[in-house]
Amino acid sequence: MTDLKPLSLAAHTTYHDLKSLMLDEQIRDLRGTPVRREVSGRHYWYDHYRLGNQVKGRYLGEDTPDLRQRLERATHEGANRKARQKERSRLVRLLRAENMLGVDQSTGPLLRAFEGAGVFRVGGVLVGTHAFRLYEGELGFRLPAGQYVSTDDMDIAAFERLALAIGDEVDQSLGGVLADFNFDPVPELDRRSVWRWQQSTSNASVEFLTPSFEEDEGIRPLKSLNVHARALHHLNFLIAEPIQAVALYRDGVLVRIPRPERFAIHKLIVADRRQAGPDALKSRKDRAQAAFLIRVLAEDRPYELKDAWDTARAAGPKWRDRLDASLARMPEEKAILDGLA
Repeated sequence: MTDLKPLSLAAHTTYHDLKSLMLDEQIRDLRGTPVRREVSGRHYWYDHYRLGNQVKGRYLGEDTPDLRQRLERATHEGANRKARQKERSRLVRLLRAENMLGVDQSTGPLLRAFEGAGVFRVGGVLVGTHAFRLYEGELGFRLPAGQYVSTDDMDIAAFERLALAIGDEVDQSLGGVLADFNFDPVPELDRRSVWRWQQSTSNASVEFLTPSFEEDEGIRPLKSLNVHARALHHLNFLIAEPIQAVALYRDGVLVRIPRPERFAIHKLIVADRRQAGPDALKSRKDRAQAAFLIRVLAEDRPYELKDAWDTARAAGPKWRDRLDASLARMPEEKAILDGLA
């Protein structure tokens, strides 16, 4: 692993200015009145508006001081949409000039379409290498070059239980969105349980995932996204308490990604799961991504890294076995994690 290379202070500041503008924009287009609701002891905000004879509730997010402040600003500030879009585009250009990683001309439009459909608004989380690429701006360190930051696959994960809690779903069919980009459903034995799409013009694929809390890892319906998803063990650890991040495409695309400390530890687990056979290359990629994040976080966010490490090890002996198996191949990172205070 090469020495860590920080972004310039100007680039890191510009990224977070862009993210702040994107977060403000996310809740500017209120169709009605923001209303706070309590669901199972937790509070969520909704945009309540009338559509014909019905009152709709469009999910805005879980109640936080930050969201309340943004809602307050949205109801008082002017609505010069073009000026705001121009400013976001300017910031994206500045970040590209700093050689920050953007997204390619295939990935960017698809992420933007998913954002427009409400995928990330209703709890979808971008995972895998596409999420890893966005930690450059979030953490302020340049990512290692090469195969560890490239992929043809896009993975979107979500909690099935969150869908039931918030009572909202995407604004349009994701099957239709994917069809617009020449993605075809990959047939399953049960034709109603499609969770994977393949692009007919390339090797790109899109998969939908959800945590498995049962012994098997089958296919589950994911109501918030109106698709089915492959259920996986350990995924609940990865997508708990996700953060928002900006992909550099046009004037920015606001998505949700896992917390970097959880991403790092989860990569150690999945690296052991697929270290043999055709997935061996992916296992090496998992370890490389984990190693980069562990080194950055040990310097920048050691307490968050330790909390994620302790949480994973407390999950049971199977979790510890997988973590130990990966770290047996990563002595330097093992020493870092063992040395966390």
